[in-house]
Amino acid sequence: MPTAPAALGSVTATQFGVDAVAHDLSMWGLFMSADLIVKVVMIALLFASFWTWTIIINKTILMRKLNRHANNFEDAFWSGGSLDTLFERVGTRPRDPMSAIFGAAMREWRRIAGKNGVKATLQERVDRVMQVTLGREMDKLERSMTFLASVGSNAPFVGLFGTVWGIMNSFSSIAASKNTSLAVVAPGIAEALFATALGLIAAIPASIAYNKISSELNRYGNRLDSFSNEFGSIIARQLDEER
Repeated sequence: MPTAPAALGSVTATQFGVDAVAHDLSMWGLFMSADLIVKVVMIALLFASFWTWTIIINKTILMRKLNRHANNFEDAFWSGGSLDTLFERVGTRPRDPMSAIFGAAMREWRRIAGKNGVKATLQERVDRVMQVTLGREMDKLERSMTFLASVGSNAPFVGLFGTVWGIMNSFSSIAASKNTSLAVVAPGIAEALFATALGLIAAIPASIAYNKISSELNRYGNRLDSFSNEFGSIIARQLDEER
C-alpha cells in the first residue's frame, strides 16, 4: 500500500517532464507553435521591420550623398565662374535636386531670354520653373516616408491583435482541457506576447527614423528653397542691368 502514492507521483512527474519538453519556448518554437492567424501577424510584422530597416539605410545614405553633392555644387556656383559653363557641366544631367533646379532655370532662361516681349515675364517664369522642379524633387525624396509613419503608428496595434487572438486561443484550450497548470498556460501566453514584442520591434525604429529623416528632409528642402531664392535674385539683377 505505501508504494501506490510513490508510483502516482512518479507518473505525474514524468508527465510534467514530457509537457515541459514538448513546448519549445525559443523564438522559432513560439512561431511554429502559434495559431495560423498569429503566424500571419508575425510574418507581416517581420516583413514590416525588414522593409523599415531597408528604407532607413537607403534614406540615410541618400541624404548624406545629397548634402555632399549640394556642397560641391554650391562651391562651384559661388566660385565666380561662368554660369553657362556650370550649366554645360551639370545642367544637362543633374545628379541631385539642386543641380536639377539650376538646370531647369537655365534652360528656361536660354529658351526665352532672346525673345522680344517676354523679358517682363522672364523672372516670374524662371521662379515658377524652379518651384515646380523643387516640388517634384522633394516628392521623390519623400517616397516611402508614409510607410515609416504607418508602421510606427500601427505596428503595435497589429501586434496587440495577434496577442489578443493568441490569448483567446489559449483560454479556449484551457477550458477544453480543464487544466490550469502553468505548464499548460505559459506556452500559449508566450506565443501571444511574442506578437506584441514583434510589433514593438517594428514600430520603435520606424517612429524614430520617421522623425529623424523628416527633419533632415525639411532642412534639405529649406536649403533648396534658399538656393532658388538666391538664384532668382541673381536673375532679377541681371534683368535690371539689361533694361
